[in-house]
Amino acid sequence: MFADQGRIEARIKLARGQGLWPAFWMLGKNIGTVGWPTCGELDIMENHGSDTTSMSSAVHGPGYSGNTPFVHVQHFSPGSTTDFHIYAVEWDSLGISFFVDSVLHYFVGRSAVQQYGNWVYNQQFFVILNLAVGGNFDHDPQSDAIFPATMQVDYVRVFRRGG
Repeated sequence: MFADQGRIEARIKLARGQGLWPAFWMLGKNIGTVGWPTCGELDIMENHGSDTTSMSSAVHGPGYSGNTPFVHVQHFSPGSTTDFHIYAVEWDSLGISFFVDSVLHYFVGRSAVQQYGNWVYNQQFFVILNLAVGGNFDHDPQSDAIFPATMQVDYVRVFRRGG
C-alpha cells in the first residue's frame, strides 16, 4: 500500500517478445467498493513486449479511462528498453509527474484531469509490478516465443511526502 502523496520508483529490466506486457502500476485502494475506473489507476510504465523503442505512462479515472487523453508514449533509442531503467511517479495535490531515469517525461495537472472527471488521487494505492502474457495489449505470443519470460526488478523504493 502506498501513501496518498509522494514518490515511488523501481529499477526494472523489461521482458521482450510479442504477447508480453510488462507493467509497473498503481490501483486505488477502494477498488473493491467503487470499482474501476472510479478507484483511479496510474500506469507508471507499460510496454508492448514486441516494442523495443517505447513505453507508456497513463492516468485513468472516472471520465478519463481506457482510451484516455492522459497517455504519454516515451521513446527510447532502439533496443534500449532491454536495459535496466528507473521508472518513477511523483504526485501531490497539484498533479502527477512521470520519470524515466530521473528525467521528467510527462506531467498531468489536477486542473486538466478535472476537466474530464473527479481527481481521485488523494487516497492510498496498491503498487503492482507484473508481467502479463497474451490479451489485446500486445496480442498473443507467437510460436517462436521464448519462455520462461522475465521482467527483472532490481528494487522498489517508496518515499512519502511530508505534510
